[in-house]
Amino acid sequence: MRLLTSAMVLMMSAGGALAQDSCAAGKTLEDGVLTIATGNPAYYPWVMNDDPESKEGFEAAVAYAVAGEMGFSDDQVTWVRSSFDEAIQPGVKNFDFNLQQYSITPERDEIVDFSAPYYSAAMAVLTTEPVAAGGATPDLDSLAGLKWGGVASHTSYGMITGVIQPDSDPLLYGDNADVTEAMKARQIDAALFDLPTALFLAAVMLDDGVVLGQFPADRSENPDQFGMLFEEGNPLKDCVDAALESLKASGRLAEIEAQWLAEATGVPVIE
Repeated sequence: MRLLTSAMVLMMSAGGALAQDSCAAGKTLEDGVLTIATGNPAYYPWVMNDDPESKEGFEAAVAYAVAGEMGFSDDQVTWVRSSFDEAIQPGVKNFDFNLQQYSITPERDEIVDFSAPYYSAAMAVLTTEPVAAGGATPDLDSLAGLKWGGVASHTSYGMITGVIQPDSDPLLYGDNADVTEAMKARQIDAALFDLPTALFLAAVMLDDGVVLGQFPADRSENPDQFGMLFEEGNPLKDCVDAALESLKASGRLAEIEAQWLAEATGVPVIE
């Protein structure tokens, strides 16, 4: 009886995998293999140590979770590299899908396809080490006391005035570069950017940059949404969308986001 029960369990498990796999059957570049692209190089916190095979980093972890939902084992996933601009051009692709923080826009959607969003970018507070050392903390009372700057055309300006409500009027600038230059010159204490941009500016554009905190994505009026990029008309898109929906419903996608974009980056959430 035990043998029969074990056999039945194995058959049921195999049947579940086949049901998942049947969606992708015949739709991947190589039968039985899922080819995923990332950047060259791929950066923290999206891929840790430029090693997507490690499954470490937000996008690397999401890729393997999606692959698993579609019925692919880890050893059935292979990685290729592409530049950001190269992948977004029209034409034949050497990958099944590509994760490189591609924002879903109507203009891009005319020449490539996107999955359902796998990440809605939170807005984050960019500041400097002297401001943080001076007592600035990731809570609304403290943030209101800072001198803010922003880009006039960005939705972040509305969030500064509507959510943070600073004690003094924000200074407005033409673009992100102007904002960071103003921060270097100590004209402003802080600015709001989507989390990926804030992490980049803190690490690359500012010698003493700090990402003080992040707002939940649902606090933003129009959060930037990232989608997996496909060749236009790729039938695999529906399978990936179904996998993402399953990961969202189970809470697994939220767990991955918390692990790699909150805990790994050390950016606290502002409630």
